[in-house]
Amino acid sequence: MPTRVLLLTFQECDTRYGLGRAELHQFVELGLLRPAPAPDTIEVEEPDELLPRLARLHHGLGLAPEAIDLVLLMRQRLLGLQAALARETARAEQLEHFLQGTGPLLGE
Repeated sequence: MPTRVLLLTFQECDTRYGLGRAELHQFVELGLLRPAPAPDTIEVEEPDELLPRLARLHHGLGLAPEAIDLVLLMRQRLLGLQAALARETARAEQLEHFLQGTGPLLGE
C-alpha cells in the first residue's frame, strides 16, 4: 500500500484537526511535522493518522509538544517490538512443528 503524502496549509490543519498556527510551528520546530516549500504549509505522510493523534495528545491530554515527541518515539518503539515479537513467535511455531515432525521436509 503506497504511503500518501499530502501538502496541507495551516488553515486546513486548523479547520480539520484543530491544530493552530502556533502549535504547528512548534511541531515543525521539533521535527514532528515537515515544512513544505510554500509558506504556512506542511508536508504530511498519512495525515488522517498523524494529525488527529497530535491533536489528541496536545488538546485531549494536555501534553506539551516536547512530551508528544517522546510519546510518538515510544509508540514507534512499541510497534517495532510488537513486529519483532510476531516474527519470533512465528519462528518458534515453525521450530515446534519441525521438532514434532509435522513441518515440511525439504529435499530428500
